[in-house]
Amino acid sequence: MKQVRPKKNLGQHFLVDLNIAKRIADTVDEPYADMPVLEVGPGMGVMTQYLAKKPREFKVVEIDRESVDYLIGNRILETEQIIAGDFLRMDLHEVFGGRQFVLTGNYPYDISSQIFFKMLDNKDLIPCCTGMIQHEVALRMASQPGNKQYGILSVLIQTWYDVEYLFTVEPSVFNPPPKVQSAVIRMTRNNATDLGCDEQLFRRVVKTVFNQRRKMLRVSLRQLLPSVDNLNPTTFDLTMRPEQLAISQFVELTNCVEQVLKKN
Repeated sequence: MKQVRPKKNLGQHFLVDLNIAKRIADTVDEPYADMPVLEVGPGMGVMTQYLAKKPREFKVVEIDRESVDYLIGNRILETEQIIAGDFLRMDLHEVFGGRQFVLTGNYPYDISSQIFFKMLDNKDLIPCCTGMIQHEVALRMASQPGNKQYGILSVLIQTWYDVEYLFTVEPSVFNPPPKVQSAVIRMTRNNATDLGCDEQLFRRVVKTVFNQRRKMLRVSLRQLLPSVDNLNPTTFDLTMRPEQLAISQFVELTNCVEQVLKKN
């Protein structure tokens, strides 16, 4: 059966190095070695062939019909293991009957952030997520306060997950080669069960201040509040910039913003 043609509109860069494929597939073994696995965007199954051999329940979701036909035609997977559709539109509770699972994949660069936001929306269902993404995005996700890469993804993901940067992948192992380096990461749910503030407002505050990351908090917060005069955080001041705040301080800021909004 002929190979699948990479489609630019789907952001497809097919991994062709089998050693790298196996290394990525093996990232799902810790710390949940018995949990079901869902792979996003298997393409021609270079990672899939290793994931499918593991003694655990396994499914893939693939939006490209040509790839689906390839996986079935080459007997890489059984038909019932393939969900033909868009991961971003799926009800993830239906994949394994409401059971928790590990998420993995060679994620399309242009929608990787959307995939991780969906993971956050289903954080109680996904205790672990691994896979390959753009190098720059991986650095942002793992970055700490005070670093120029520290931003929206850093805060929102690290609130609920511990992020490990595992290894770098060069463009030469893909067809077609991307113009940037890639990286393999693993995110594992931390012990947080309650954020300590309104979660939707927390996201809104984080996104608002990082959208003007070079400005002081007292300036960027004016997009949310008519006045910041009544904001009185205790562990930081409003002359700071967002990349200087730890997650706990964003929680404190969110609670301060909520108090002012209620008064108004």
